[in-house]
This record gives sequence, structure tokens and C-alpha cells, in this order.
Amino acid sequence: MLILGLETSCDETGVALYDTERGLLAHALFSQIDIHVEYGGVVPELASRDHVRKTLPLIEEVMAEAEVTAADIDGVAYTAGPGLVGALMVGATLARSLAWGWGVPALGVHHMEGHLLAPMLEEEHPEFPFVALLVSGGHTQLVRVDGIGEYRLLGESLDDAAGEAFDKAAKMLGLPYPGGPHIGRLAQSGNPERFDFPRPMVNRPGLDFSFSGLKTFTLNTVASCREEGELTEQDKADIARAFEDAVVSTLVIKCRRALKQEGLKTLVMAGGVSANSSLRAGLKRALAKEKAQVFYPAPLFCTDNGAMIAYAGAQRLKAGQVDTEETRVRPRWPMEELPPIEGAA
Repeated sequence: MLILGLETSCDETGVALYDTERGLLAHALFSQIDIHVEYGGVVPELASRDHVRKTLPLIEEVMAEAEVTAADIDGVAYTAGPGLVGALMVGATLARSLAWGWGVPALGVHHMEGHLLAPMLEEEHPEFPFVALLVSGGHTQLVRVDGIGEYRLLGESLDDAAGEAFDKAAKMLGLPYPGGPHIGRLAQSGNPERFDFPRPMVNRPGLDFSFSGLKTFTLNTVASCREEGELTEQDKADIARAFEDAVVSTLVIKCRRALKQEGLKTLVMAGGVSANSSLRAGLKRALAKEKAQVFYPAPLFCTDNGAMIAYAGAQRLKAGQVDTEETRVRPRWPMEELPPIEGAA
């Protein structure tokens, strides 16, 4: 079964072709970072307009690369939520129009399920059940996964997600948007002994997260440094290092706690923040001590992408799930509402 996948939930336009027998055939991604960087964040209207411009050319590019025609495609999957409503509508209307014109089914896919299943695109992938740490954009969640569509939320951010906290900390340091990669690079030259930032909520029971206090602590540290004069490059690096260490340590502690609580030895990490090298290294070290494994997608598939939507859509379309006649997108969409798929992997 050959599925075309479209991702337009936010500021990346992703297109991919996934075959249930041959795997991923082709994919393409266009990032809108250059459009939004001057505003310090995503402007929804600009995001929607750029998806209109880029999606169809990317579809043509991917189909040409895979050497397939419309007659070869068995279904179209697209991101139906969560995300920016205008951006979601671009992908949904185009996907459903193509599916109608080609005489094949269409299916709206949950964006976070796409991220959760992205490690399945790798040659070495996890087996169910496992715990998933989803750190993407406005989401930081721990989920128990017993199969596709069998999800139980264990904990989530009560305020800022980790990715949002990275962006806001970067802005405080005068770094460009998006903040995560810039914080990560700057932190490499930071002194780990100079500042000791708090690890929020690690001394409380449970698996929820909160990063708003860490954001405030960062702001106060920046202000304190500025009282002594201009913020130097070393000040910025030291603050970036302390901030990243605090976020990584918090996530690692919560992941270990989740695995112990659920009695599992497999962790999946996915979403944009999962590309952070310090987080990957920290989890690998921590879980090795407990003889547990951690899986994550290739860096290219950590960010929003069409491949994860094509894969997730292929599993559900193969199981017979299709859209109703009404085009519906869901800017907010609890993943626990998704129906399970028996035997899908």
C-alpha cells in the first residue's frame, strides 16, 4: 500500500511517500524558519500562506524522485491536528482534493502520533510496549504505549513545554528563533560549575512537568549578570549551559521514574527537542545503568516531517480507517481519543 503523507501543522511543509512493503520511498521538507525568524516566533497567517505555495511543488518533487504516478498511490494521509488551524486546513483541503481526484481514501493523522511512531522508520526500532517522551513544540508528554492507538498519558507540562522554554531562554540571551539549536551550540562552551539552575518538580511525586519557573530563574540570572555590566559572550554560554543542563536533567529524571512506574525497559523519545545531543547522551547514560534502551528517530525526522505522517497514516489506512465526508481539523486533540489498531507495527 503506497501512501502520500502531508505535514502542514506549523512552520514546516513535509511531504513523503511510504510503502507498507518497501518502506520510505522519498521525502522532502521545507522549513519556514527564515520567514518567521524576524518575528521571534511563528506567525500563523504567514505559515498558512507559505504552505499554500510550497505543498504542491513538494508533492511533485517527491513523486518524481520515487518515480511514481497518481495511479500508483493508494491513499493520502495528512496532519489533522494538533496545530495551527489555518496551516492544518491547507494540508487537509489539498490532501482530500487529491484523494477525491485520484479515487483513493484520505485520512487525517494525529501530529503527535506521527512523532511517537517516527522511530518505527528506523531499521532498529522499538517493540511494544514502551514509554514515550514526546518533546515537540508546545508539547512535553510522557505516554505509555501498548500498541498503535493504545496510549495512556502519564504526565505532561502544566505550563511551558520544553521547546517553548528553550525558545524563551534563547530570546533572553539575544539568540535567534528557534532557540533550541542555538542554546545547544552555545552551551558547549559554557562553564557547568558557574550556575546551578533548579530542576522543576523533580522532588514532587508524579510525572508532570513545569518549566515556567525555570524560565523566570533564567531571566533573573540574566538580569543579575547585567547589573555588573554588559552581558558577555561567556555569560551567555554559561547561562545556556546551566539552562540546558536543568532541562535535560529534569527530563531524564522523569523518564527514569516513568519506566520504573510502568515496569518497562524501553523508552522512545521523539519531537524536535529529541535532536538535542545533550539530552540523547544523558538518557543513554542514565538508562544504561538500568539496562534499559532508548530509541529515537534520525535527526531529520525529529522535526515535523511528512515521513512520520505517511507512516502513521499507512498503518491506519491499511486497517481500513478513512475520513468521513466532512473535512475536519482539530487544533487541540487528545491522543488518547485515537482508536487502537490490532496487530499494527
